[in-house]
Amino acid sequence: MLRQGGKSTSFVSGNRKTIHTTFSDGGELVEEYDVKTDELLLRKQRARTKLGGEGKWEYLVGDAPVHFNPEVSTIVESSSNPTFTRKDTDRFFQWRIRNLPYPAENYDISIDHADGKVVIRTKNKKYYKRIEIPEMRRLEADLIEGALSWHHANNTLVVSYQKPAEILDLEAKDKVERKKMHQSATQQDGDVQCNQQ
Repeated sequence: MLRQGGKSTSFVSGNRKTIHTTFSDGGELVEEYDVKTDELLLRKQRARTKLGGEGKWEYLVGDAPVHFNPEVSTIVESSSNPTFTRKDTDRFFQWRIRNLPYPAENYDISIDHADGKVVIRTKNKKYYKRIEIPEMRRLEADLIEGALSWHHANNTLVVSYQKPAEILDLEAKDKVERKKMHQSATQQDGDVQCNQQ
């Protein structure tokens, strides 16, 4: 779905299937799926900078790696700070915010229809986040309050947005395309005939 208009290559490393897509404007998209379950584990994208250099990776699904170099950095982010991660399921776009110790009645989760984003805020004004759903924006679909749900347990707030039928159809087609890519990559792997000179 996000790979439309780009040139994709795929490979399998360990138990992860990686699809790397490059676009004509120099942008890149990398997706990693579990080989056995076909679950999306990571999706990141980057665009070229204004001067033509490689931009920073933006993590859409999964966790960004944490890099700390004690020789350069002197301050480390606290492990008790809230951490935000997107991890989709088959039927829902889903975000997890860990290290939020406030009671469930403190959270106000809504949709900003003017901006097309999910808004998370706490009544005690300790946490605020606006979440865009790129897949919905690409379809130019409006967000619906009835598709939004959430729950809080074990200091983790889980916010879910039910995927509409259009997204589910596109993901089913995408899954078929990934399977074809995986089969063709598997057929090309193995013993390669090398001509001797």
